Amino acid sequence: MSYPYQQSPQGVPPTCYRHPDRPTYVHCTRCQRPICPECMRQAPVGHQCPECIGAAARSVRQPVTAFGGRPVSRPLVTYVLIALNVVAFVFQKASDEVYRQFVLWPIGIAYDDQFYRLVTAAFLHSSITHILFNMVALYFTGPALEAALGHLRFIGVYAVSALGGSVLVYLMTPIETATLGASGAIFGLFGASLVLARKLDFDMRPIVVLIVINLVITFVVPAISWQGHVGGLITGAVIAGAYGYAPRANRNLVQAGVTIALLVLFAALVYWRTDGILLGLG
Repeated sequence: MSYPYQQSPQGVPPTCYRHPDRPTYVHCTRCQRPICPECMRQAPVGHQCPECIGAAARSVRQPVTAFGGRPVSRPLVTYVLIALNVVAFVFQKASDEVYRQFVLWPIGIAYDDQFYRLVTAAFLHSSITHILFNMVALYFTGPALEAALGHLRFIGVYAVSALGGSVLVYLMTPIETATLGASGAIFGLFGASLVLARKLDFDMRPIVVLIVINLVITFVVPAISWQGHVGGLITGAVIAGAYGYAPRANRNLVQAGVTIALLVLFAALVYWRTDGILLGLG
C-alpha cells in the first residue's frame, strides 16, 4: 500500500508519512520519508520504513537446493510420514476392519471402485517386524533425500513411488490377493537416492549394495510382494531423474510435467486393469 507524503512547511516538524498526526525527526535511510517509532524497522544501516523493508525482501533471491527445492533445516516430512505409518499400524491392530477396508485388494478396487486402496495400503503393515524394517529404512534414507530435494519434491518422490508400487501390484497379482506395506515408497527412495547420487557424483556403491541386498531378500523370502518393490524402485528412479536432470531454465515445468505424466500413466494402467478384471480377464 502506498501512502501520500508531502514535504512539511519550513519550521513545522515533519510527520510520519503513514501517520500524519505524529511528528517525527527520524527518516527512512532508504527513501528518506519521515517515520514514527511504530513504523521503524531495523535495517543493516539505520532504520527503514515497512515499504522499503518489504521491497528489499522481495529483491533478495531465495536460496534453493541443487534440484530447485527450498533448503530444509529438519526432515519434518520424513518424521511426519513415520508418524502416519505408526498411527495407521496402531489403528490396524486395534481393529481388523482397518485392514479389511484399506488393504490393496484388487477385487475391491475393480468391483467396488475402491481406488483409494492403492494409496491407503502403503500405510498398513502386517507385523511389528514389517513396519520396523520399513520405518528404519525411511528414517535413514529420508532425511538426506529431503535435504537434497526440499519438502515438496521429497513428498513427490515418496507419494508417486508408493503409488507406482501399488499400480504394479494391481496389474500383476491375482485379484483375490491382498497386499500392504510402505515398501514401494521405500524402494522408491532407494531408486531416487541412486539417481541423485549419480547426478551429484557421489559414491554410488553403498546405495547399489543396499538395493541389491533388498532385491535379493525380495525374491528369496516368501510372501514378499516383488511387484510393489520393483514398481516403487522404478518409479522413484524415473521421477528422481526428472528432478535431478531437468534443465535449470525450465526446471519447475519439467519436474511438474513428469510428475503429472506419471500420474496420468498410472491412471490409464489402473483403468485398463480394471476393465480387464470386470471382463473376466484378470
